[in-house]
This record gives sequence, C-alpha cells and structure tokens, in this order.
Amino acid sequence: MTPALQSHATLALCRLAPVIPVLVIEDLAHAVPLARALVAGGLPVLEVTLRTRCAIDAIAAMTSVPGARVGAGTVLSALDAARAKEAGAEFAVSPGAAPGLIAACKTNGLPLLPGAVTASEVMTLLEQGYRTLKFFPAGPAGGPPVLKALHGPLPQATFCPTGGIGLSNATEYLSLPNVACVGGSWVAPIDLMKAGDWDAITSLASEAAALPRS
Repeated sequence: MTPALQSHATLALCRLAPVIPVLVIEDLAHAVPLARALVAGGLPVLEVTLRTRCAIDAIAAMTSVPGARVGAGTVLSALDAARAKEAGAEFAVSPGAAPGLIAACKTNGLPLLPGAVTASEVMTLLEQGYRTLKFFPAGPAGGPPVLKALHGPLPQATFCPTGGIGLSNATEYLSLPNVACVGGSWVAPIDLMKAGDWDAITSLASEAAALPRS
C-alpha cells in the first residue's frame, strides 16, 4: 500500500468523528465493554496504544465489536506493525516516522498515521506521499498557533494532533482548517475503566462526538 493510499485511508477514518480515543488498556477484560461504550457514544475509531502487555490481544478482541474501527498506537517498529496487522488493526499511529516502520507499513498494507512536528518533518513525509499526519506532542510543541503557522506554507498536510488535549481545548484545534480530528485519552479514564462504569465513558464519548470542527 502506497503512502498516498495510506493517507487516504487514515484521513477517511479521521473524518468519522472529531475525537479518536487514545486508549491504554491494562486489563484485557476491559477491551470489549470499552469499545462498546465508545462506539455507543459516537466515537468509532479507537487507538489502542502498544504500551501494555495485553494491548495486542485487546486489539484483536475489540475488532469483534460492531462499528468499531480499531487501530494500534505507539507503533514504533516493523515488528509492532506486523503484530498489529496480524491482530486485526485497521491502522497504525506512530509518534514519529522511522524508515523501517514506514517500509513495514507499506509491506503489510497497514495505513500509517506518522508523527511530525517541525516543517522539515512534515515536508519529508509529504515528499514520500503522506498527507495525513499526527502532530505530537501537540501541547508541548506549541499547540494551535504552530499548526496554524504550518498551514500557510504546507496547506496540503492534514493533522490529528495528540498530546495535552482535553475537552477544554479540543475546539481550539478542531477549528483549524488543517485539523481533521484530535486524539485524546480523556474519554476513557483509567479510574472509570477499573470501576466498570461504561455508561460514564459513553457519556464522555457523546460529549466528545458533539464537538464542532471546521
């Protein structure tokens, strides 16, 4: 799968809802009810970060939930990409863009949302055919003002900013013309998952799904 086709696929996913939940799943038993709760709240695209031992199994389990579009986050290597694809991940998200990872995603036919912050990083990915990018870490990197500045010389790049984004500032990002959606963990707090309060997570998801965007 070429980078251009990958970006076409990731952009389509980004446009399904204003927020992509960034999920850290520590207990495999939480995977399916969490996916159901988020989809019920209007957030179908789910990023399961590969930061826990059960993450790959969680991806496999969540793909069985009707309406869920499940991907892998914190994908750092060719091995991560291969394991995610085998588990049924529909896309991969990375904080950066290592050559080996890019090659593996091409080989495995796994749409990649690669990370970029600087103009040079964005230009490098555009040159390779990637037009839909992750802006990470969004808050520490300068937030909406930086994205707004990048849009002037690089209008062909579209971003999913992640990192330091919550309900209070998501709209600042979503109002920008080069932002398709944002990624955030606030819709699935660890304490609510541990408590099994799936209705509360559905409520948070509904609130996020209703956020306006340009």
